[in-house]
Amino acid sequence: MLHHPTVDKLHELHLYGMAAALAEQQSQGSIEQLGFEERLGLLVEREASERLSRVISARLRRAKLRFPEAAPEDIDYRSARGLDRALLARLLTGEWIRERQNVILVAPTGLGKTWLACAMANQACRQGFSAAYLRMPKFSEEMALAHGRGRYAKLLAQWARTDILVLDDLVMAPMSEQAQRDLLELLDDRHGTRSTIVTSQIPVENWHGAIGDPTLADAMLDRLVHNAHRVTLAGESLRKSRNSLTSKQDQE
Repeated sequence: MLHHPTVDKLHELHLYGMAAALAEQQSQGSIEQLGFEERLGLLVEREASERLSRVISARLRRAKLRFPEAAPEDIDYRSARGLDRALLARLLTGEWIRERQNVILVAPTGLGKTWLACAMANQACRQGFSAAYLRMPKFSEEMALAHGRGRYAKLLAQWARTDILVLDDLVMAPMSEQAQRDLLELLDDRHGTRSTIVTSQIPVENWHGAIGDPTLADAMLDRLVHNAHRVTLAGESLRKSRNSLTSKQDQE
């Protein structure tokens, strides 16, 4: 009974992990076999673990990833899509982020490139980095609204500070000239100081022509491609394969 006021006090101090762990200890008769320092150590470890979990959850909420549930431990290495497991293992260490490098994921639709990019961003959040997600086919519209509402400078500054920026489906849809200049300014702010993950259905060698303006294309590619790790996927759509498997199972 003497522990109850302590649990209440821990809640008042917002030490929720320690409070939960202490309450659990109270219900375990075997816990009395441990010494004071051992029990205190368990409480501190629980508090640290829960605080870290809350911090990571907050980073992921702010990132607004298209697939927030995508996680590195769920990456599918069995499907025949040419995924280089050794390269991905190196990227998941986060060293490329510390070195201010980029990652380019190129694949036809249905091979999971966006999911994979989100899983990498998720891993980065776990490692202490911030992340944000931008869907490029909507970039022109979003930038036009930002200019109109006077939010452009603030938005650009926010993205410039973000450790990992996911640019999903680059060069998949035409961008206005203003949006192209906005993107170049964004890339220029991040070049050499932050890291970017780019996904696209278009092979990198075709990006220059897809962008259109040769001068802007040269500048964008210089900031994205030259210090980037490339992951190229190929094969049959995973969605198609899964639908076929489900259909087959339904017939059995």
